[in-house]
Amino acid sequence: MTTPWDDWNHILKIDPDKELPEGVTYGDLCATGTDAIEVGGTMGITEENMSAVIEACAEHDVALYQEPSNPEVVLEDDALDGYLIPTVFNAGSPFWITEAHKEWVRLEGELDWERTTTEAYIVMNPEADVAELTEANCDLEADDVGAYATVAEHMFGQEIVYVEYSGTLGDEAVVEAAAEATDESTLFYGGGIHDYDSAYAMAQYADVIVVGDLAHDEGIEAVRETVAAANDA
Repeated sequence: MTTPWDDWNHILKIDPDKELPEGVTYGDLCATGTDAIEVGGTMGITEENMSAVIEACAEHDVALYQEPSNPEVVLEDDALDGYLIPTVFNAGSPFWITEAHKEWVRLEGELDWERTTTEAYIVMNPEADVAELTEANCDLEADDVGAYATVAEHMFGQEIVYVEYSGTLGDEAVVEAAAEATDESTLFYGGGIHDYDSAYAMAQYADVIVVGDLAHDEGIEAVRETVAAANDA
C-alpha cells in the first residue's frame, strides 16, 4: 500500500503557539517547497490557535495535516488531508502510548480512520517539552532506538517511525540505526535542523526530515535551504 509520505522528503511543522518572524506569512511558508505542512505543538495548543493556522494554510496547494497533542484540540476540517497521531513508544506514562488515544475514541466514537495515521515516536531530548510531558526515557543507545523502530514496524505495524530530538540536533548514529531497522515504515527525523548542512546530514538516513523551530526563528529562506538539502540527499 502506498502512502502520501512515500514521496515526501520534507515536512514543515508549524506550532500554533509560536509567532512567525516579522513580515512572514503562513502563505510564505507553504510556498517554500516543503512537501507537507504539519500543524501541531506540545504546549499552549488550543482549538482556536490550531484552527487559525489550518485556515491560513488551507488556502495554499500543499498537503496539510494536523498533529494534535491531545484529543481536545482535534479539528474536524475538510481542509485537512489527515491526522498524524503520536504514540510515544518510550513514554514513561502509558497515557501517551494508548490512553490518550483510547479517550479520543471513547469521547468521539467512530473516528475518520481513512485519514488517521499514528506515528511511533521515539523521543530523545530529555529537556524537550514532549519528553517532560510524556516522562520519556531518553537514555537510549543507538541499538535501543533501532530495537524500538523494529518493534514499531514489525510488532505494531506502524507506517511512520519518528525519531524526535525536538530542539537539538540528534546523533547521526542513532538515526542511522533507526533507518537500518526499518524496511517498510517511513522514517521521520525531527530536531535541531537549522541550515542546509544539518538538514542534509539527517536526510542521509531519514526518509523525511521535519523542520519546525526554524520557521518561527529564522523564516522563509532558512526553510528553503532545508528543503533543498532534503531533496539533494
